Amino acid sequence: MELDDAPEDAARWCAGLDGPTAARVLGLGAPRAALAYWIGAIREAFEEVGILLAYDDSGHSARPEGARFEDYRRACQADHRAFWTMLRAERFVLATDRLRYFAHWITPEESPLRFDTRFFAAPMPGGQRAVADEREIVAVRWMTVAEAERAQRVGEITLRTPTIRNLALFEGAVSAAQALEGLGADPIVTIRPRIVTEEGRRRVLLPGDAGYD
Repeated sequence: MELDDAPEDAARWCAGLDGPTAARVLGLGAPRAALAYWIGAIREAFEEVGILLAYDDSGHSARPEGARFEDYRRACQADHRAFWTMLRAERFVLATDRLRYFAHWITPEESPLRFDTRFFAAPMPGGQRAVADEREIVAVRWMTVAEAERAQRVGEITLRTPTIRNLALFEGAVSAAQALEGLGADPIVTIRPRIVTEEGRRRVLLPGDAGYD
């Protein structure tokens, strides 16, 4: 999420979501800032893997194909404000109604670089293909939860603790609809891990673990 993700008329371009509702869901007091989290998630998906969660002016899922959208994507990567240039020019409405907010993690105080991150999930739009930007995302690979867990165990990929815990929420689902069903229905609890060093080994503690306090 960036400060310029929510201009004054942002809610007009969001399907099924307004600032007060976004603020209530996130537990924030600033509606525009809250709405920016949904918008930022959609923008970053477009910038990093070329997936656009949006509706065209006929109400169908957007199809960001061709050189025009490649140009838009490059412009967005250079300047986030270009995302709004694209939305207005193409008369797209963001599919904020399809995003499900389900987790909130804050990096440990012991980390030199801190992040406060909200996690969203959405079904993949039909007819679109993920393509890495080769900057922030260097490769794209579709995997089930079980495949990702196996790849982590054997060292093919590296997953951070929030990703591992978030993937567990989708374990056993056989479809996107099933994976999203009930997701975020319970109150979202902010998770801030702690890092402790014991006998020269670093260990991550989560709220509720012995020694966390």
